[in-house]
Amino acid sequence: MSQHQHPHQHAHAHQLPFDDPSRYALANRCTWTSVFVNIVLTITQVVAGIFSHSQSLIADGVHSLSDLISDFLVLIASHHSKTPADDDHPYGHGRIETAASLVLGAILVLTGIGIMYGAAIKLENIGNLPPVTSLALWTAGLALIAKEGLFRYMLHVGEQLRSPMLIANAWHARSDAASSLVVAIGIAANMMGFIYADALAAIVVGFMIVRMGFVFVWEAFQELIDAGLSFEEVASIRQTLMDTQGVENVHELRTRKMAHRVLVDAHILVDSKISVSEGHSIAERARKRVIDSHESVNDVLVHVDTEDDGADGDDIKIDLPSRDELTKALSAILEGLPAPEQVTFHYLAGKVEADVLMPHEGLKTKAAITKAHQLIADRLTSHVYFSQVRLAAKLD
Repeated sequence: MSQHQHPHQHAHAHQLPFDDPSRYALANRCTWTSVFVNIVLTITQVVAGIFSHSQSLIADGVHSLSDLISDFLVLIASHHSKTPADDDHPYGHGRIETAASLVLGAILVLTGIGIMYGAAIKLENIGNLPPVTSLALWTAGLALIAKEGLFRYMLHVGEQLRSPMLIANAWHARSDAASSLVVAIGIAANMMGFIYADALAAIVVGFMIVRMGFVFVWEAFQELIDAGLSFEEVASIRQTLMDTQGVENVHELRTRKMAHRVLVDAHILVDSKISVSEGHSIAERARKRVIDSHESVNDVLVHVDTEDDGADGDDIKIDLPSRDELTKALSAILEGLPAPEQVTFHYLAGKVEADVLMPHEGLKTKAAITKAHQLIADRLTSHVYFSQVRLAAKLD
């Protein structure tokens, strides 16, 4: 899931490498801490809400219960997402985190709607509501402190691990803290004589929960349908590729996220006359530069092109024959000349260029070279495959 940018996130938080063995243990400890806190808060808020006649405090307790369910989802997803890639999941299991974030968001939406509905029912019978006692206010205050502390701890760990799932769960805890603040205000107003304030606070809390849930659902959905990185991030990756020696241009650059990792596909344009091995070497250097320069990038698939194969280029080149057929056609062009020792084909602009290495004894004199070039030029006229054949003589 793409990370939702919040003004209070600390970009300077120390980040652990993705292959650090302590990642899973740290994520687990963080989530179990949240489980413990939310168990205590759920029981305390619901019990105190019942005894103090506070609808909003009970709603806040239900919210804490949704956090508890979410924590168990995170634990399950964290356990499975650390499983290495296998034959059935060649890209690993990182998307389990994304799916968990999607479910977490859905839980928030449903919880919020339920709270709003319950509070609205209470408002219809406002005259029959018993007064809220001071126990509710004290409980709301303590819950506010606990939730804010939990949020800061979980966000710090989530940023260290660069885990969208943990960061989502941290902001889930912040939504609880914000809702506890609203609850405290509503309870205080109720105790001052504004009877409707407690139920109204419950509705506000419900709305906050629904909004936060929609944010997480949307961002998880974007990742599941392979939405790309931002324009700025893609431009930065493109520049890194362009700065690699031997890369003449970059096209068909595509990106997608898989939890906290980014996968990149790119086509690079290289000199059409270099060898396959040199083109592969350029591609490997380009790949390494992107991975080294962009921490979130986990893998880069680089395709080497000798010309821009956008738009309709592929449709033209795909009709050209294989090497065996071209060798037969070239033999007809070279008929009467010595058998070549080496032939290199270049598929360019919908045609083929051939570099032919001939034995030295076949092209010893200037007259023999001139005759060979003229013979080839005559046979190349309007040739269906070849646009050019270059001869070179091997020196003994």
